[in-house]
Amino acid sequence: MTSRSADPSHTPDEIAEMLVHLGRAARGEDAAARLTPAQWTGLRFFARANRASRTPSAFASFHATTRGTASQTVKSLEQKGLLTRSRSDEDRRSVRFELTSHGRTMLRADPLRHLAHAIERLPDRQRAALSAALPAVATDLATMRGASAFGTCGDCRHFAGRDGGGYCACVAAELTPAEIGQLCANFAADTTHTTDPEETT
Repeated sequence: MTSRSADPSHTPDEIAEMLVHLGRAARGEDAAARLTPAQWTGLRFFARANRASRTPSAFASFHATTRGTASQTVKSLEQKGLLTRSRSDEDRRSVRFELTSHGRTMLRADPLRHLAHAIERLPDRQRAALSAALPAVATDLATMRGASAFGTCGDCRHFAGRDGGGYCACVAAELTPAEIGQLCANFAADTTHTTDPEETT
Protein backbone atom coordinates (compact mmCIF):
# COMPACT_ATOMS: atom_id res chain seq x y z
CA MET A 1 0.00 0.00 0.00
CA THR A 2 1.42 3.38 -0.99
CA SER A 3 1.70 5.86 1.86
CA ARG A 4 0.16 9.30 1.59
CA SER A 5 3.56 11.01 2.00
CA ALA A 6 4.99 8.99 -0.91
CA ASP A 7 2.18 10.07 -3.25
CA PRO A 8 1.82 13.88 -3.42
CA SER A 9 -1.09 13.75 -5.89
CA HIS A 10 -4.63 14.66 -4.87
CA THR A 11 -7.84 12.79 -5.57
CA PRO A 12 -10.43 14.33 -7.96
CA ASP A 13 -12.63 15.12 -4.94
CA GLU A 14 -9.79 16.99 -3.24
CA ILE A 15 -8.96 18.93 -6.39
CA ALA A 16 -12.61 19.89 -6.87
CA GLU A 17 -12.83 21.14 -3.27
CA MET A 18 -9.60 23.09 -3.76
CA LEU A 19 -11.06 24.81 -6.83
CA VAL A 20 -14.18 25.73 -4.87
CA HIS A 21 -12.02 27.05 -2.02
CA LEU A 22 -9.99 29.18 -4.42
CA GLY A 23 -13.17 30.66 -5.85
CA ARG A 24 -14.44 31.56 -2.40
CA ALA A 25 -11.07 32.92 -1.26
CA ALA A 26 -10.75 35.08 -4.38
CA ARG A 27 -14.09 36.72 -3.54
CA GLY A 28 -13.10 37.29 0.08
CA GLU A 29 -12.91 41.08 -0.19
CA ASP A 30 -16.32 41.39 -1.86
CA ALA A 31 -17.91 42.24 1.49
CA ALA A 32 -16.20 45.63 1.37
CA ALA A 33 -16.44 46.03 -2.40
CA ARG A 34 -18.85 48.18 -4.35
CA LEU A 35 -20.20 45.24 -6.38
CA THR A 36 -21.71 41.89 -5.50
CA PRO A 37 -20.03 38.65 -6.68
CA ALA A 38 -22.68 38.32 -9.43
CA GLN A 39 -22.04 41.88 -10.60
CA TRP A 40 -18.29 41.26 -10.73
CA THR A 41 -18.94 38.13 -12.79
CA GLY A 42 -21.12 40.13 -15.17
CA LEU A 43 -18.55 42.89 -15.53
CA ARG A 44 -15.79 40.38 -16.30
CA PHE A 45 -17.99 38.51 -18.76
CA PHE A 46 -18.93 41.55 -20.83
CA ALA A 47 -15.29 42.69 -20.80
CA ARG A 48 -14.12 39.35 -22.25
CA ALA A 49 -17.04 38.21 -24.43
CA ASN A 50 -17.02 38.66 -28.19
CA ARG A 51 -19.61 40.79 -29.99
CA ALA A 52 -22.12 37.98 -30.54
CA SER A 53 -21.95 36.87 -26.89
CA ARG A 54 -22.50 40.21 -25.12
CA THR A 55 -26.17 39.46 -24.47
CA PRO A 56 -28.19 38.71 -21.31
CA SER A 57 -28.97 35.18 -22.51
CA ALA A 58 -25.29 34.40 -23.14
CA PHE A 59 -24.39 35.80 -19.73
CA ALA A 60 -27.12 33.65 -18.14
CA SER A 61 -25.59 30.53 -19.71
CA PHE A 62 -22.08 31.52 -18.68
CA HIS A 63 -23.13 32.33 -15.11
CA ALA A 64 -25.27 29.14 -14.89
CA THR A 65 -28.32 31.09 -13.77
CA THR A 66 -31.80 31.94 -15.06
CA ARG A 67 -32.42 34.54 -17.73
CA GLY A 68 -34.39 36.64 -15.21
CA THR A 69 -31.60 36.63 -12.63
CA ALA A 70 -29.01 37.45 -15.28
CA SER A 71 -31.15 40.32 -16.58
CA GLN A 72 -31.38 41.79 -13.07
CA THR A 73 -27.59 41.68 -12.74
CA VAL A 74 -27.14 43.33 -16.13
CA LYS A 75 -29.74 45.99 -15.25
CA SER A 76 -27.94 46.80 -12.00
CA LEU A 77 -24.63 47.23 -13.84
CA GLU A 78 -26.35 49.47 -16.36
CA GLN A 79 -27.85 51.59 -13.57
CA LYS A 80 -24.40 52.00 -12.01
CA GLY A 81 -23.08 53.31 -15.33
CA LEU A 82 -20.79 50.32 -15.85
CA LEU A 83 -22.55 48.93 -18.94
CA THR A 84 -24.24 50.55 -21.89
CA ARG A 85 -26.71 48.87 -24.29
CA SER A 86 -27.09 49.09 -28.04
CA ARG A 87 -29.18 47.34 -30.68
CA SER A 88 -27.54 44.50 -32.57
CA ASP A 89 -26.60 45.37 -36.16
CA GLU A 90 -27.64 41.86 -37.29
CA ASP A 91 -30.91 41.64 -35.34
CA ARG A 92 -32.51 44.91 -34.28
CA ARG A 93 -34.76 43.05 -31.82
CA SER A 94 -31.82 42.02 -29.65
CA VAL A 95 -29.48 44.14 -27.55
CA ARG A 96 -25.79 43.93 -26.77
CA PHE A 97 -23.82 45.44 -23.92
CA GLU A 98 -20.45 47.14 -23.74
CA LEU A 99 -18.39 48.29 -20.79
CA THR A 100 -18.31 52.04 -20.25
CA SER A 101 -15.10 53.83 -19.33
CA HIS A 102 -16.32 53.71 -15.71
CA GLY A 103 -16.78 49.94 -16.06
CA ARG A 104 -13.23 49.49 -17.37
CA THR A 105 -11.92 51.56 -14.48
CA MET A 106 -13.90 49.47 -12.00
CA LEU A 107 -12.25 46.28 -13.29
CA ARG A 108 -8.92 47.53 -11.97
CA ALA A 109 -10.29 46.81 -8.49
CA ASP A 110 -11.47 43.31 -9.44
CA PRO A 111 -11.20 40.99 -6.40
CA LEU A 112 -9.80 38.28 -8.71
CA ARG A 113 -6.65 40.31 -9.32
CA HIS A 114 -4.90 38.69 -6.34
CA LEU A 115 -5.67 35.20 -7.66
CA ALA A 116 -4.42 36.28 -11.09
CA HIS A 117 -1.18 37.52 -9.55
CA ALA A 118 -0.74 34.22 -7.68
CA ILE A 119 -1.20 32.28 -10.94
CA GLU A 120 1.22 34.62 -12.69
CA ARG A 121 3.92 33.68 -10.16
CA LEU A 122 3.65 29.97 -10.96
CA PRO A 123 6.53 28.44 -12.96
CA ASP A 124 5.82 28.50 -16.71
CA ARG A 125 5.35 24.72 -16.87
CA GLN A 126 2.76 24.67 -14.06
CA ARG A 127 0.90 27.65 -15.51
CA ALA A 128 0.80 25.97 -18.95
CA ALA A 129 -0.56 22.75 -17.43
CA LEU A 130 -3.26 24.70 -15.55
CA SER A 131 -4.14 26.65 -18.69
CA ALA A 132 -4.57 23.42 -20.66
CA ALA A 133 -6.49 21.52 -17.97
CA LEU A 134 -9.12 24.04 -16.83
CA PRO A 135 -10.84 24.59 -20.24
CA ALA A 136 -11.06 20.81 -20.69
CA VAL A 137 -12.62 20.41 -17.24
CA ALA A 138 -15.07 23.26 -17.86
CA THR A 139 -16.16 21.78 -21.21
CA ASP A 140 -16.61 18.30 -19.75
CA LEU A 141 -18.64 19.67 -16.83
CA ALA A 142 -20.89 21.62 -19.20
CA THR A 143 -21.44 18.49 -21.29
CA MET A 144 -22.39 16.39 -18.25
CA ARG A 145 -24.92 19.02 -17.19
CA GLY A 146 -26.29 19.69 -20.66
CA ALA A 147 -25.17 23.32 -20.47
CA SER A 148 -23.42 25.58 -22.94
CA ALA A 149 -19.63 25.57 -22.85
CA PHE A 150 -17.69 28.78 -23.22
CA GLY A 151 -14.19 29.12 -24.56
CA THR A 152 -11.91 31.00 -26.93
CA CYS A 153 -11.06 30.46 -30.58
CA GLY A 154 -7.79 28.61 -30.08
CA ASP A 155 -9.62 25.65 -28.52
CA CYS A 156 -12.66 25.73 -30.85
CA ARG A 157 -13.29 23.45 -33.83
CA HIS A 158 -14.95 26.29 -35.78
CA PHE A 159 -11.69 28.28 -35.82
CA ALA A 160 -9.04 28.39 -38.52
CA GLY A 161 -5.95 30.49 -37.92
CA ARG A 162 -4.81 32.90 -40.62
CA ASP A 163 -2.08 35.49 -40.97
CA GLY A 164 -3.13 38.57 -39.06
CA GLY A 165 -6.21 36.95 -37.51
CA GLY A 166 -8.46 33.98 -38.17
CA TYR A 167 -11.76 32.71 -39.52
CA CYS A 168 -14.85 31.41 -37.67
CA ALA A 169 -16.84 28.83 -39.66
CA CYS A 170 -19.75 29.06 -37.21
CA VAL A 171 -20.58 32.68 -38.05
CA ALA A 172 -18.71 32.72 -41.40
CA ALA A 173 -16.68 35.77 -40.43
CA GLU A 174 -13.08 36.94 -40.36
CA LEU A 175 -11.67 37.55 -36.88
CA THR A 176 -9.15 40.11 -35.70
CA PRO A 177 -6.34 39.06 -33.33
CA ALA A 178 -8.15 40.76 -30.44
CA GLU A 179 -11.36 38.78 -31.10
CA ILE A 180 -9.55 35.44 -31.07
CA GLY A 181 -8.95 35.67 -27.33
CA GLN A 182 -12.52 36.62 -26.41
CA LEU A 183 -15.14 34.35 -24.83
CA CYS A 184 -17.71 32.94 -27.25
CA ALA A 185 -21.18 31.48 -26.67
CA ASN A 186 -20.86 29.50 -29.93
CA PHE A 187 -17.76 27.70 -28.66
CA ALA A 188 -17.40 24.01 -29.59
CA ALA A 189 -14.41 22.23 -28.09
CA ASP A 190 -11.88 20.88 -30.57
CA THR A 191 -11.39 17.30 -29.43
CA THR A 192 -8.99 16.37 -32.25
CA HIS A 193 -6.00 17.57 -30.28
CA THR A 194 -5.00 18.50 -26.79
CA THR A 195 -2.25 20.79 -25.59
CA ASP A 196 0.59 18.95 -23.85
CA PRO A 197 2.30 21.26 -21.38
CA GLU A 198 5.53 19.27 -21.94
CA GLU A 199 5.61 20.76 -25.45
CA THR A 200 5.64 24.32 -24.11
CA THR A 201 8.86 23.84 -22.18
